[in-house]
Amino acid sequence: MRNFTYYTPTEVIFGRNAEEQTAALIKKYGGRKILVHYGGGSVKRSGLLDRICTQLTNEGIEYILLGGVVPNPRLSLVHEGIELCRREGIDLILAVGGGSAMDSAKAIAYGTPYEGDVWDFFCGKAKPATALPVGVVVTNPATGSEMSDSCVITNEADKDKRGYSSPLGRCRFAISNPELTFTLPPYQTAAGVADIMMHTMERYFSNDMDMALTEALAEALLRTMKENAYKVLANPTDYTARTQIMWGGSLAHNGLTECGMLRDWANHKMEHELSGMFDVTHGAGLTALWPTWARYVYKSNIQRFVRFAVNVMGVPADPANPEAVALKGIEAMESFYKDIKMPVNLPELLGRPVTEAEIAELARRCSHDGTITVGNLRVLTQEDIAAIYRLANQ
Repeated sequence: MRNFTYYTPTEVIFGRNAEEQTAALIKKYGGRKILVHYGGGSVKRSGLLDRICTQLTNEGIEYILLGGVVPNPRLSLVHEGIELCRREGIDLILAVGGGSAMDSAKAIAYGTPYEGDVWDFFCGKAKPATALPVGVVVTNPATGSEMSDSCVITNEADKDKRGYSSPLGRCRFAISNPELTFTLPPYQTAAGVADIMMHTMERYFSNDMDMALTEALAEALLRTMKENAYKVLANPTDYTARTQIMWGGSLAHNGLTECGMLRDWANHKMEHELSGMFDVTHGAGLTALWPTWARYVYKSNIQRFVRFAVNVMGVPADPANPEAVALKGIEAMESFYKDIKMPVNLPELLGRPVTEAEIAELARRCSHDGTITVGNLRVLTQEDIAAIYRLANQ
């Protein structure tokens, strides 16, 4: 077991009507003039944005609105938000939406007090000394950004998608009402579940095999997400199933399922290049890569894949033939992705195969021109990364 630090300072308000506490929480965390940051029309059409703004007005909290966040949130809007926060004297940012709104809000929070370009943090040129406080009202459980220390931003100028993690980016509070997810389209629900599961799988597929409690927590979370994905896709207003998924999204990315283990993250890093170049849905990009990655690396730790197959996917144990069990587990996960209408290869994701030139560019970007490797279960070089993209293209 590895030494670890577990830090989760976010106050979570979970359940029906939780959003009615928004103004009180903003006051609790020192917000007097805030930026309300959100995406497209769903928070307006649902009336959620109006209800929150009415709360703020009634409680004497000044606010400025900044909408327009899109999936794979853009650096240009982050720059706009930073300028707005500086000009208006904003002292807290409230994100209303899913992971894109949360990540954009975090980047704005980093950049507002920083004299340079906020992109410096994502390129590794600088680290923030401080950040504005951020609170969130979650409408799409997927990224777990409400309880994580990370955010991911796309620089649309060169299609470069990068993440940054810092304790300064952890939200002060997260408001999660599962009823706000009832109207999510099936595709977004499925992609969200895929992302939640992958956040745990990126930690679970480790060469560290001696942290039984962490492993068992991860397995329970994965089984619960799988079971309830079927339920919410069959009945979108199943409140109990929605609660499991929403809470799972938070737990999958707050560090709980990595305690004592070395994370992998190869799939996320390879997917970031896909969604940076092609602007695809993140969860769908992950499912398009994972089966190929798993078959490429499983021999590095067959026992981990056997445990996944048996304890998560329900494959019968066969001590005499562990490799067959491991491969059946991968096949079962691939079948689950198909069941929830997620792609399992790149042509399904993009509607066409990628070209050999695109594969080379994806691998070049992911490996930073061959200067870094990705993954820990099996360390992947630029050549390995290109091979996985190529195999996923078949």
